[in-house]
Amino acid sequence: MKQSPTPQQFSCFSAFYPYYLNEHKNRTCRWLHFIGTFLVIMLSLLTVYWSEPKILLFVPVVGYGFAWIGHFIFEKNRPATFKAPFYSLLADFRLFADMLMGKYH
Repeated sequence: MKQSPTPQQFSCFSAFYPYYLNEHKNRTCRWLHFIGTFLVIMLSLLTVYWSEPKILLFVPVVGYGFAWIGHFIFEKNRPATFKAPFYSLLADFRLFADMLMGKYH
């Protein structure tokens, strides 16, 4: 039986992103990622607008909270964040952009 590659085996983001998408097949999981990423962007903008750095404390709670609910309840897998945190963060924003452009729903 062939094992799927682990994120550590990817040499670049363009090789990682298809793996990431495969880990996000469930539509509800993708939408929870979208909502979490949107809220992270909004909180970041509010931090700058209000000059209130304490708002940033909520960024990981909101971002990971929505994503992890999507994985543990709907996708039934472990988030790639545990295996490849940097690529996973980039992929969250790429998925957000792709969904904005209508590529995924």
